[in-house]
Amino acid sequence: MLIMLVTERQENHNTALAKASADIALASEPPGGPVVFAVPSSPDTALLGAMPDASEPNSSNSQSIAKKPRQSLRALLVEDNSADVELSIHALRQGGFDVDCDAVQTREEFVESVRRSRYDIVLADYNLPEWNGMEALEILRQENLDIPVVVVSGYLGELRAVECIKRGAADYVLKDHLVRLPESVRHALTERTLREEKLCAQQDLARSNRDLEQFAYVASHDLQEPLRMVAIYTQLLAERYKGNLDAEADRYIHYAVDGATRMQTMVQDLLSFSRVGHQETGVKLTDCNLIVSAALKNLRASIDETKACIECGQLPLVLGVSSELTQLFQNLIGNAINFRGADPPRIRITAETNKEETVFSVADNGIGIAPEHTDTIFVIFKRLHTREEYPGSGIGLAICKKIVERHGGRIWVESESGLGATFRFTLPAGKVSDVRTTQ
Repeated sequence: MLIMLVTERQENHNTALAKASADIALASEPPGGPVVFAVPSSPDTALLGAMPDASEPNSSNSQSIAKKPRQSLRALLVEDNSADVELSIHALRQGGFDVDCDAVQTREEFVESVRRSRYDIVLADYNLPEWNGMEALEILRQENLDIPVVVVSGYLGELRAVECIKRGAADYVLKDHLVRLPESVRHALTERTLREEKLCAQQDLARSNRDLEQFAYVASHDLQEPLRMVAIYTQLLAERYKGNLDAEADRYIHYAVDGATRMQTMVQDLLSFSRVGHQETGVKLTDCNLIVSAALKNLRASIDETKACIECGQLPLVLGVSSELTQLFQNLIGNAINFRGADPPRIRITAETNKEETVFSVADNGIGIAPEHTDTIFVIFKRLHTREEYPGSGIGLAICKKIVERHGGRIWVESESGLGATFRFTLPAGKVSDVRTTQ
């Protein structure tokens, strides 16, 4: 009696397999195109052995799946075994997906499919007779397509599984544990959505920054002439009528002249900030010794007036825009001179180079910066002192930060109040083989 029952169950299993294979064959496309597998809405559970069917009322996961809305999924399977294709589709449907699926076996079919149709996910077997399914990742990169790839294969081993992830696979699922497949696919789709949102945010930010830079340039450039006229005529008014009116009128004229002058300075500084990165000259191998020498010539008047002592060690070659680097050193040295203490300024410039970058230091003996302000000082128009205490618009360090970051580096300050400050920044290390010019 027991033998008869076992024989009967085996015959039913074989019949289900034959029926599924016939359905797959009938759903195939004409020769030359990828095979499209149309799986019945309620496939026979004999195909999956112990895998529960969501359509059965006694299934342990039927209640949880019923509560979730089904998700449409356009999938491309890289698989040469029709039964494995059937099992993967069934597992996805059991997991709450409405699957529209194509299956390919060769590299040529895969390329044709991804160029012709849009897919949400690629499920790739690791080893195929004619090519490695992981090559699908390279093809997708070449086609500039962000389609997650989940490796669905037999036993891989830990090393090979880690290799798949390192090469860019979203996940891997073993064929004898397809119950993991729906969750793996959901995770891969979520990761792709996050990548798309991040890319869109970056593109929006870049576009917004370009628009702001263009606006700042146009606004500051166009404001120069009317501001110049206001400044000139308020100054003439002050010279001609000072003392001829009462003290209150003289005070009002002084306020007008001072405001116009400060606005002129701010507009000019804003124009300088917006111009960073728009020079016609390109990146090239640059001698920083010559850069610092040029900056010191521009600051000669301030250096002589304050009796500043500037020490500069031997500086290396870097890749950069010479005009911007000159402005960078000039701003940092000028900053050290302006924010001096009771003693004459002492400024030391040094550099250390490793394989990847050069770290520059500009150290001074000035008034220093409180630790809580070491980040905010690089914000445009941010000032820590009144204009009566120290002149300036508060844009010099913001320009330094923009120049350094456009060169692929970073800038920071180490300081305490009353103990001087050391500004450090990095630039890409340069060598002769790196010389290049971009217009």
